Amino acid sequence: MATEINFCVVNLAFLLVFLSVSAFVPAEASPERTKTVEFNVKPGGVMHTFTEGIREYECSFTYASQGGTNEQWLMSVGLSDDDRLFSCSVWRPQGKSYLFFTQFKAELKGTKIEYANAYAEASGHRDVPLKPEEFTVGDSTVTHTDGKFSAQLSKLTAIGRTRHDEL
Repeated sequence: MATEINFCVVNLAFLLVFLSVSAFVPAEASPERTKTVEFNVKPGGVMHTFTEGIREYECSFTYASQGGTNEQWLMSVGLSDDDRLFSCSVWRPQGKSYLFFTQFKAELKGTKIEYANAYAEASGHRDVPLKPEEFTVGDSTVTHTDGKFSAQLSKLTAIGRTRHDEL
């Protein structure tokens, strides 16, 4: 039992380190391994999708939001050196979003999600995790939970294990 817990803690720690490294791309990072792009999140209640990828792996962020005007958001995608992990982070650099998200979904193509979390900004505190019941993590998607999601989102992260096999 203790070995299983230690294994889980080590894996979670590795995933969190990988996530933090991939979210902030260093200047010398290879464009074949990491990429950060800007996109507009548009209100109006209409579904929009933004997609970015590296090689055969893609991250798609689909959402509908209300209120305010367009906001500038960023999407970072990264592929580990051994091609085993693909990460995706979607966030608003200014922190709190003034839009109300009626729905959201992030989909990682070519991977199986190992770790995911969604965040909001609350009372001036950045990256406050959403309650577990507000979103659902599937094999390849992270999506809002109807009737439970509070409509606040400022960041979404997901890390997927690729189907890369050793010969």
